[in-house]
Amino acid sequence: MLADRPRTAELGIRIGLLPSGPIGSIVDVPGVGVGHATVWRDEDDPPAGRGIARTGVTVIDPGGNCFREPVPAGGAVLNGAGECTGFLTAAEWGLVETPIFLTSTMQLGRVFDAACELLIEEEPAIGAEDVIIPVVAECDDSFLNDARRMQVDRVDVAAALAAARASARSRAVPDEGAVGAGTGMSCLGFKGGIGTASRVVPSGHTVGVLVLTNFGERERLTVDGMPVGRLLPPLPPGDPTAPPAGSCIVVVLTDAPIDPAGCARLARRAGLGLARTGSTAHHASGEIFLALATGLRAPRGTSPSGAPVQGHDLDACFAAVVEATEESVLNSLLRAQTVVGRCGNTSSGLPVDEVAALLRAHGR
Repeated sequence: MLADRPRTAELGIRIGLLPSGPIGSIVDVPGVGVGHATVWRDEDDPPAGRGIARTGVTVIDPGGNCFREPVPAGGAVLNGAGECTGFLTAAEWGLVETPIFLTSTMQLGRVFDAACELLIEEEPAIGAEDVIIPVVAECDDSFLNDARRMQVDRVDVAAALAAARASARSRAVPDEGAVGAGTGMSCLGFKGGIGTASRVVPSGHTVGVLVLTNFGERERLTVDGMPVGRLLPPLPPGDPTAPPAGSCIVVVLTDAPIDPAGCARLARRAGLGLARTGSTAHHASGEIFLALATGLRAPRGTSPSGAPVQGHDLDACFAAVVEATEESVLNSLLRAQTVVGRCGNTSSGLPVDEVAALLRAHGR
């Protein structure tokens, strides 16, 4: 269901000053993988069928065994109208003990349960020596997806997790746009979903970002500083669009030696990247950010060796987060095709040719 649509770099758009990683995605960070399971159904309403499904699951796997070797982490909340399980534990301990699972709002519990079951099967110590709280974050895809039906189940979570593990080995650019958790999401008046990008900082470390975009108004869409949303032709009268409040999850991963306090500072910078694309963090939109750093990873119950990057030395990583977040949002828009969902609701893909023409006309 993925259309052959360009990414930001393929259009010649250069966001910021730092170089991208080799494939321009979060999987540029060593060991990291991304996997999706897309749930797309067109069935009758129950009891004859399961209704219209435009949803799914996306998994970001930091690599290795997160229970035996937790990952230093920190988070930030720009607007809290959303949910991310495990966020409080990450803030308290400065560690993440599971992969990151993304899905739609009403499916969060199902994904949490399935994540527990799957990780227990992989690691006998879970539940025997200590419990886990999987990190599961959500956005509301109910404009396109029938959220009154429980559309996601364990097999979808298992498929996304397996795909993430395979992705870490293949080193390919993950699918973007209307895929996995992004299947039913809309962003800045157009079809949104999954987007990813990366930056390499002068120290040689990589900062990768993956976003689940479901926020914003069409008129505020900004591409490389251009007010594209105001320059594109207006929608026909009466053409419905998704409401501007729907949330955005940003996951940052780096191989730099950054401690939990530094991770929280990194996570906070994601909001600057969203603002550069047109986000104003609406009242009912949940902007939740999580940053993980594998450079100081240590076995469970032990302290890391080595000194963390601190102070002014974090500045390049801050800039990398801002740039990669902005580019990730644009990739989520550029890569997403038009999707028709429940009740005929339609989220239109960004008109790539028109956007490219506008950028060229204004010297971009």
